[in-house]
Amino acid sequence: MTSAGTLWMVIGMGSQLVFSGRFFMQWIYSEWRRESSIPMSFWYASAVGSVGLLAYAIERHDPVFIVAQAAGLLVYCRNIQLRRREMRADIAEAAR
Repeated sequence: MTSAGTLWMVIGMGSQLVFSGRFFMQWIYSEWRRESSIPMSFWYASAVGSVGLLAYAIERHDPVFIVAQAAGLLVYCRNIQLRRREMRADIAEAAR
């Protein structure tokens, strides 16, 4: 394997670890709150992991993997946008 191949393998594996680790974040957060909840860190880890996996899929020229990661990335970014809007509204309400 070339050094470029090794680099892409590290990017792919690291991204997959971040992407998979988001479920542990959600589990720990839910246990802490004693209810099923999704923290912002879940969505950020989803987006970061997805970007890395998308880059890896593009490098591998894998159209199935590219479409799957690109579609998921849209959902993760939209959820981040919605949650940030909700947090701003909560802050504005608390300031009143």
